[in-house]
Amino acid sequence: MANTKSAEKAAHQAEKHRARNVALRTRMRSAVRKVTTAIAGGDKAAAQATYQAAVPVIDTLVNKRIIHRNKAARHKSHLAARIRAMH
Repeated sequence: MANTKSAEKAAHQAEKHRARNVALRTRMRSAVRKVTTAIAGGDKAAAQATYQAAVPVIDTLVNKRIIHRNKAARHKSHLAARIRAMH
């Protein structure tokens, strides 16, 4: 437990930030999952549409420093490659 008023405030803020970060990370994972599902469905147009929607969500997490830029690049690259490979 926090010993000082400032430590108490810091703990409270950390919990708020953690909840926000978890929500944003969940939003990103859901967006990636939607693209993966669309790819599995075989509809290239739908896959591209969901990919276009997922990219800003992924980039937002990089700007907020919730995920590393290389992780974001890897996600986008792998999804784009899978979409390109579709017939």
